[in-house]
Amino acid sequence: MANLKENDLSQGLFLTVNLQEQLLPDTFEWTIDYLINKIDMSAFEQNYNNDERGAAAYPPRALLKLILFCYSKGIITSRKIEKAGKENITAKALAEDFEPDHDTIAAFISTNSAAVKDLFAQVLVQCSQLKLINGEMFAIDGCKLPSNASKEWSGSLSDLRKKRDKLGNHITELLHQHQELDRDEKARKKLKPFKKTMGDDKERRTRSIKRLENKLERLNKFLESAKPKIGTAGVEVQSNITDGESARIKGPHGYIQGYNGIAIADSGNQVVISAEAIGSGAESGCFPEMLDSLEENMKTLTGKEKPLKKALLEGDTGYFSEDNLREAVNRGINVLIPDSQFRQRDPYFAEKKEIKVKRNRKYAMEDFIYYEANDCFICPSGKTLEYKYHVILRNNSGKKYQAKSSDCFSCSQIDKCTKKRSGKKHARTLYIIDKKYENPLSRKMRQMIDEPVNRELYSRRMQIIEPVFSNITH
Repeated sequence: MANLKENDLSQGLFLTVNLQEQLLPDTFEWTIDYLINKIDMSAFEQNYNNDERGAAAYPPRALLKLILFCYSKGIITSRKIEKAGKENITAKALAEDFEPDHDTIAAFISTNSAAVKDLFAQVLVQCSQLKLINGEMFAIDGCKLPSNASKEWSGSLSDLRKKRDKLGNHITELLHQHQELDRDEKARKKLKPFKKTMGDDKERRTRSIKRLENKLERLNKFLESAKPKIGTAGVEVQSNITDGESARIKGPHGYIQGYNGIAIADSGNQVVISAEAIGSGAESGCFPEMLDSLEENMKTLTGKEKPLKKALLEGDTGYFSEDNLREAVNRGINVLIPDSQFRQRDPYFAEKKEIKVKRNRKYAMEDFIYYEANDCFICPSGKTLEYKYHVILRNNSGKKYQAKSSDCFSCSQIDKCTKKRSGKKHARTLYIIDKKYENPLSRKMRQMIDEPVNRELYSRRMQIIEPVFSNITH
């Protein structure tokens, strides 16, 4: 038998530690330390009023380095950040051996939103000085960010009023049952054997009613001052009483309550030049705001009045709309944004497309009959598509007509009309254009993207922006 050394790993150690040596060169934590030490922190120091009286405060640079490092590790709560600052040697080194409590950390985060924007601009200046930004080509894309808000408290104002009325009636019924149980001793004795399952407990029932009353009060308070939230299509979208700036957004795995996290990255080294979290269901509607941010930051970096004059901005098909293209033209910015059908026009897909069209021909506009008296359409199966509202389409504007989802779900011809998703109802929709743009830029963009040189340029979009989101997620 070999005679091997053993050790007790549960035993504590006393070590001599040099905190500066814990930040190894070329690591992420070393980069944070390097950047923050070079940046002007006066924007963060404006909130301090202890220069003449009061105890000395923690240096903002130490708090900022600790928070950014913890965020990069997925540690986002102030209590966990406090724990990391006490127990993790790398976090202690970045915090310069200060040990701020969770209240200090939470207050620092909540009071410095404006200073963080200034910090972002200063980091870009450092990147520019290091020749990491070339400003020749940019790519824009977005991801879905869930909010700390429940979808249960989302809806149009009319839906939320219905929820309020329903909740009020439910509380009234519970109060009535509560009073009956208190008065009727006999009923209590009958329910006593079922106490564990039915919960005939006065204190617990009182707490339950109190929670519901708090929800009702919160809902009433929101509805008193709430105004309809209008989306990019010009119609009311769902509001949320917990996080009013968030929106109900369709993600890759269903709907979430949250934000569109949109970023514009530079082609040089994938440095993010502009980033915003916007509570809107459609990324395309945020395009002008992102152009504002991009132009402002590039002016800071280059000092030029028109820093994007010779640059190219690429976006995916979600940003393809007449309004967005006109916005770029008015600003003198070159963009390359393909329409949703551009891959089907690719010669590589031509043969496959022809086969698919022959096999799966769907009902088109001419297959529906319009009745002017009722302002509705009748589908080939005899079902009615009612007028819903006027909508701004990607390239034009017009009327939206939609069938009932129950009619489409049970229709025998659904495969020829629309998609029938398993377990979900899907209604057929028609858009009737009543206003067209003159000299549409969308037509010119379709012609541009079909040119081989522009298709090759567009193929670079993914390698510029997609790794940014995957790196952040990792």
